[in-house]
Amino acid sequence: MDFTGKTFWITGAASGMGKALCAELARFNVRLIISDRDKEGLEKTVKTIESSGSTVRIEVLDMADTPSIMKTANKVINDGEKIAGLYQFAGISQRSLVVETPIDNDRKIMEINFFGVVALTKAILPHMIENGGGQLVATSSLVGKFGFPYRSAYASSKHALFGFFESLMAENKKNNIKVSLLIPGRVQTNISKFALKKDGSEHGKIDPGQAKGISAEKAARIIYKGLKKEKKEIWVGGSEMLMLHIRRFFPAIYYYMASRLKAM
Repeated sequence: MDFTGKTFWITGAASGMGKALCAELARFNVRLIISDRDKEGLEKTVKTIESSGSTVRIEVLDMADTPSIMKTANKVINDGEKIAGLYQFAGISQRSLVVETPIDNDRKIMEINFFGVVALTKAILPHMIENGGGQLVATSSLVGKFGFPYRSAYASSKHALFGFFESLMAENKKNNIKVSLLIPGRVQTNISKFALKKDGSEHGKIDPGQAKGISAEKAARIIYKGLKKEKKEIWVGGSEMLMLHIRRFFPAIYYYMASRLKAM
């Protein structure tokens, strides 16, 4: 992937990895379309890159609102934007046991993390094919590879992304559509702060383990290098990423470790 002078649409761009990747890509004189529910946060993102020479377009977007997603995508395309990459970071997590999680919470998490991502992808994919190809990026998770206590709906939504995007990738190799799945571990973002508790309220704090994770800026550098190489999976984190190897090669150890985790 050559980023210079191209147009990229980044969701979840008001904070965390999405915001940090905006700053990383802005070094290449790109055009950025940035989206999030948080308009004020998006405006702050613009300020961090306004001196780079890159241009920015703000599109406020709620990933739980499919009609709004489709309307916004159509507007962007009809305005003549030629999107080379769609990088999706927006998402929501949870902090509750299966037995205490109401189905409405499961649906909300799936709507944002899976159906919202799928809706925007389907809106942009024909445009990319028509223009000779492009790069699609979705943010899964370490727990998109295995189940994890207190994350049942979140893990399910992140697992589902693999099924969808690997199928899309297989179907569209001839169309020059590149797909990368991000697998973040512990990164210092607000994902745990806004996670849903069993009553639907926000968790309201950063988990201790996450607070010790890598910075969003370091994560963005890792992601940029992976995108440049068009890697199909990009692992983003520290020593916790060893869990991927433990789950694959030593499943009995993984099951033992997972069952001993306490509430957080």
